[in-house]
Amino acid sequence: MKKPLLIFGTGDIAQLAHYYFSTDSDYQVVAFTVDAAYITGKEFCGLPVVPFEEVTSCYTPKTHELFVALSYAKLNEVRKEKYKAAKSRGYQLASYISSHATILNEGKIGDNCFIFEDNTIQPFVIIGNNVTLWSGNHIGHHSVIQDHCFIASHVVVSGGCTVGNSTFIGVNATLRDHISVGKSNVIGAGALILGNTEDNKVYIARVTEVSKVPSYRLRRI
Repeated sequence: MKKPLLIFGTGDIAQLAHYYFSTDSDYQVVAFTVDAAYITGKEFCGLPVVPFEEVTSCYTPKTHELFVALSYAKLNEVRKEKYKAAKSRGYQLASYISSHATILNEGKIGDNCFIFEDNTIQPFVIIGNNVTLWSGNHIGHHSVIQDHCFIASHVVVSGGCTVGNSTFIGVNATLRDHISVGKSNVIGAGALILGNTEDNKVYIARVTEVSKVPSYRLRRI
C-alpha cells in the first residue's frame, strides 16, 4: 500500500513532483497545499488544493507525509521557509530519488530532496536536506552538498568538494576537486570554479561572443 503524500505548491515543479512521485515511488499524492493567498482554484492535477493554514486539520501529519515542491526563488529561501514551516506542523518530509539515478552513497540523502533521473552520486557523498538535483549531474566521491541547495542540470562537482548551504549552481557549471563553495553562492551556467569561494558571492561565466562572420559564409562546415 502506497503512503499518502501532500505536495506544497501548484506550479511547474509541483506538477513535476506529482508526476515523479506518482510514477516512480512508494507514495500516492492525495492533495496539494499552498498559502491561502496564493490559491487560484480548488483543484490541481485533478486533486484538491487546501490552504496550508488549514492543512493539518484536513490531512493529519500522523498519517500523511509532505513534499515542498518549490524552486530556487530568492536563493532557495522560499523553499527553505516552507520546509521549516512544514516541519513545525509535524510533517515528515518525503524525498523523491529517481530509480533512473545512480546512487552509490549508501543512501546518505536528507529529507525533502528532489533527485531527478541520470544523476550519478558517487560513494561517500553526503546530500543534506531540501536539496534539488535536476537531471544529469555528477556528484563526485567524498563531496558534501549542504542543506537547501539547488543544482541545475549537467553540473560536475568533482571529488572532495563542499557546497555551502542555500547555494544555486547553474547548468553545465564545473567545480574542480577538493574545493569549498561558500554559503548562498550563485554559480552561473557554464562557470568553471577552480578554487574556494566566499559566502554570498555570484560567479558568472563569460558570455559567448558573437562572431563578425555571418552564418551564410559558413555553409561548407
